[in-house]
Amino acid sequence: MQHPILLVGNDINNISRGQSWKDLLQEILTFCGTNCVQLDDKKPFPLLYEEIFLTAIQQSHIRERDLKGFIAKKIGDITPNELHARIRELEPAHVLTTNYEYTLEGSTPERHSSLIKERTFSIFRKYTLHNTEYWHIHGDCLNPMSINLGFEHYGGQLQQMRNYVVSGTTYSSPQAPRLPLLQRLKHGPVSTYSWLDLFFTKDIHILGLSLDFVETDLWWLLTYRARQKFQRNTIPVHNKLYYYIPSEFEKAAAFKLDMLKANDVQIVSISAANKTAYYVEVLKRIKQL
Repeated sequence: MQHPILLVGNDINNISRGQSWKDLLQEILTFCGTNCVQLDDKKPFPLLYEEIFLTAIQQSHIRERDLKGFIAKKIGDITPNELHARIRELEPAHVLTTNYEYTLEGSTPERHSSLIKERTFSIFRKYTLHNTEYWHIHGDCLNPMSINLGFEHYGGQLQQMRNYVVSGTTYSSPQAPRLPLLQRLKHGPVSTYSWLDLFFTKDIHILGLSLDFVETDLWWLLTYRARQKFQRNTIPVHNKLYYYIPSEFEKAAAFKLDMLKANDVQIVSISAANKTAYYVEVLKRIKQL
């Protein structure tokens, strides 16, 4: 496939050497000065973030801008690995990512190429390098307040997404489309103003993304797209979504894969000797399509 479209999650970063997610959480607690918050895998991270932040406010009057700035700096230290380079070698047309740093781009962008500049949410957040458009759908390190971490931020992001797709935007910029995506789709081909447009119009390959159920914004998007295709049948939805998963995790993730299939996502199971070999095979499959 020439110039594919990818949605890439954080797992490709796990091949790089560096601190673990658990280490980062402990550093966040230390920075906030909270010693009564218990880290527990059973706590969904967006709510754990709220627990940490709200506890810190009550104990030390910390500003969220300072906290997110600290997190942005830590995440920005992630080192690139061979997979980031291999992804660039595919020359994708678009790379959507939930990651905040710029290892996929290969360098820190000098300026955004978004339709409008967003301070908090990420409907249009884009950087263009070497003919590839990189969409940071959960915020980016150059704009710490855009980093989507807590339950409140997830709720606001979902609200903005639904406005863009269903009811229309209210941005003051004259460049922002006023009509909702659904209405524009009814009248023929649509311009790609936002990464959301791609979910309804282009084939997307999803890799390195666990798609945990705390990702409420993405699960809403998948569900809404599937409802439009199967229940209402009011707009043309002909694109395909592919979700790549290591074969060894397929059984344990069966409950999630069933939900993805119901939402019109095609599952691609791949066997490999290790994590690096798995992703090399994923990219090879994509290229051969």
